[in-house]
Amino acid sequence: MSQSPGKEQNIMPQPSAAVGRRLHRLAAVVIALAVLAAVGFWWSKGRQAGTSPAVVPKAAANASNEPAPAAPPKPAFEILTGRWQRPDGGYIIEVRSVEPGGRMNAAYFNPQPINVAKAEASQSDGTVSVFIELRDVNYPGSTYRLTYDSADDCLKGIYFQAALGQTFDVYFVRLQP
Repeated sequence: MSQSPGKEQNIMPQPSAAVGRRLHRLAAVVIALAVLAAVGFWWSKGRQAGTSPAVVPKAAANASNEPAPAAPPKPAFEILTGRWQRPDGGYIIEVRSVEPGGRMNAAYFNPQPINVAKAEASQSDGTVSVFIELRDVNYPGSTYRLTYDSADDCLKGIYFQAALGQTFDVYFVRLQP
C-alpha cells in the first residue's frame, strides 16, 4: 500500500465478505432450529391434548401429582359430629369432624380444654364406637370407650381415670346447636 508523503491514513481491516456470509448463515441456522423446536413442542402438546382419556393407561392416570379426591365420610360417622355433654359433671366432648378412616378431630372440656392425644371412631356390626385418650395435667392417659346409642341419641360407655386407676360407667347427651 502506498501512502502519500505527509498524509497519514488509518487502515482498518475490513471483514471479508465470506466472514459476513458465514455469520448470516449461522444466525439463520440458529433461528431455524429454534422455530423447529417450538413447532415440535407445540405439536407434541397438541397430540397429548387430543388423546382420549380412555386410551391413557390407568397407571399413568394415577401417576399425576394431584391428590386423589377425598373419600366421602362414612354416613355412620357423621352422626358423631357435634357437642356431647356428660350430665354428671358438665364434661364436654366436641366432635368437629370424622375422616372416612375413623380419625376424629375432637376436643374435650372440663370446663377448660384438656389435651386430646387420640380420637378415633370405628364401626363393627352396625355399632359405631368412639375411643378418646386424654393426656394433660391430671389426665395421664385417661380414656373414654363409648358406643353410639341411636335410640337415645347418646354416647354410652366406660371412662378410665388413669390418675386414680378407676373405671366409671358414663354417658354423654347431644347438646343442641
